[in-house]
Amino acid sequence: MTARENDRLQDLAARVRTPDVVDAMGRMHRHRCHIDDLVSPTPGRVLLGPAVTISFLPACGEALPPEQFNFLRLFHDAIAQGAQGRVLVLAGNGHTGISLGGGTKLSLVAVHGLAGVLADGRLRDFVDIATYDFAAYCLGETSKWGGDVVTPFEANRPVVVSGVTVRPGDYVFADASGAAVIPAAQVLSVFEEANRIAQDEATFVESIRRENPSD
Repeated sequence: MTARENDRLQDLAARVRTPDVVDAMGRMHRHRCHIDDLVSPTPGRVLLGPAVTISFLPACGEALPPEQFNFLRLFHDAIAQGAQGRVLVLAGNGHTGISLGGGTKLSLVAVHGLAGVLADGRLRDFVDIATYDFAAYCLGETSKWGGDVVTPFEANRPVVVSGVTVRPGDYVFADASGAAVIPAAQVLSVFEEANRIAQDEATFVESIRRENPSD
């Protein structure tokens, strides 16, 4: 994506909400793209960027030795082709009640300039994460470390988050309404359509208000 295209995308993203994006996607595709029931330690922040992924499996010291399968190594594998503005997608593969990261590990996201995190599981240390300059969305907060239950297994492979496929490079958009996953090749056209939808709905609401000035 060129700098001009990225500027246009950021401008459009500031004008729309996740429901607008989901509606726009629905006019182009029939597959599920929306993710609901998200919680954020950074409420009010919008998350947007191309995905890099880390997938977790049930912990097993023999099959997944920690010197090889650990968050630091997998994180650097995930950002090997670039970090700035990316969205780190953490896939728990069914372990939605387990912590996939906390304030310490996710400091890497801030240091390397990623746009933020989308976790198909819980996060720890909401208070710490809120101090970082990125947006984060997950399925809830937990106080318990998850490393005894799950282990980072592979980076930058397609993952499934709440029934939605996320491929490396797909764009992730999230706000207080939820999240949507958009194919990279269509992200601008989807957001252009989402903006038209938002404008049409705003015009419709205004017409109703004019018909009922006392409301």
